[in-house]
Amino acid sequence: MNKKVLYILAIIFIIGGILAYNYYQKIFGKAITKEYVLFVNKTDSLLDIKKEIESYSKSPETFLWVAAKKNFSQPKVGRYVLKEGMSNNDLVNMLRSGRQTPLKISFNNQDTLEKFAGRIAEQIEADSISLISSFTEKDFLSKNNFTEKSVLQIFIPNTYEVYWTISPEKFRTKMLVAYKRFWNDSREKKAKELGLTKNEVITLASIVQKETAQNSERPTVAGLYLNRLEKKWPLQADPTIIYAIKQLKGQDYVVKRVLTVDLEINSPYNTYKNIGLPPALISMPDVSAIDAVLNAEDHDYFYMCVNVDKLGYHAFAKSLAQHNRNAEKYHRWLNKQGVNR
Repeated sequence: MNKKVLYILAIIFIIGGILAYNYYQKIFGKAITKEYVLFVNKTDSLLDIKKEIESYSKSPETFLWVAAKKNFSQPKVGRYVLKEGMSNNDLVNMLRSGRQTPLKISFNNQDTLEKFAGRIAEQIEADSISLISSFTEKDFLSKNNFTEKSVLQIFIPNTYEVYWTISPEKFRTKMLVAYKRFWNDSREKKAKELGLTKNEVITLASIVQKETAQNSERPTVAGLYLNRLEKKWPLQADPTIIYAIKQLKGQDYVVKRVLTVDLEINSPYNTYKNIGLPPALISMPDVSAIDAVLNAEDHDYFYMCVNVDKLGYHAFAKSLAQHNRNAEKYHRWLNKQGVNR
């Protein structure tokens, strides 16, 4: 074999090696340049994905080339975390299998089911209308002894891990399972010792939640309301009056001051006119409010009003005379501030 033939063979070998290397790099080489969260919707095509990853890929065109070589044309809906250094082969396999990365969603106490659904819809694929429809489905409510008002109580404010594509029904089931897990033997025992059902505990907790934002004060407030329940006195809880007003005028109606005329509202949530707890919770209580009821402070307080000497807290009283003095001081402060409604 002469030198010319050897030279040609060497050239062919080198070219073949380069082609093989480029072929390998297109498929298995590092394609993604930095971590990125890719959302794929039902209407997205491979071209849409190629455009989406243009700023995060060395050569987006090779993604389409690899997809064609693997006979892949329809990505599965989902939320995918693309890792730095991921290859086109990895990306195609991920989108073909629907191998999503779960995300953590969180929510705090929401006033209404509508607001809660909106908060969740901001974090997962499902929209708020489909979520509300799922939460208020008649069979689901009937099976679990909830109403459209009381079902809000199954959503315990916390952080949960879900897939972005979780269906409203699966999300509802996940929340119900978490709710049942929350009511462990210890909490159920404490509720029974108070003579309250789970529904009643959470209803009272929702009032405590609205009454004070101070976690340290919540067991005291809970104890006060339990004292009034035991005596069969009206709770006279302003948050329930505000709730009743909003039921009439809309959730966006602002109430900074409860007026005497408001106490005459004809509503089952008017705890000035009705003895006992209202028919359902008035907002979504957080864990601290629920546990405040279950671990309520044992004391002799029956009255409370805003403490103007320590705003954000309450002045508690054992007698009506003492309360009237505290209330008069508070009303003078409100008038001075110009708070009429």
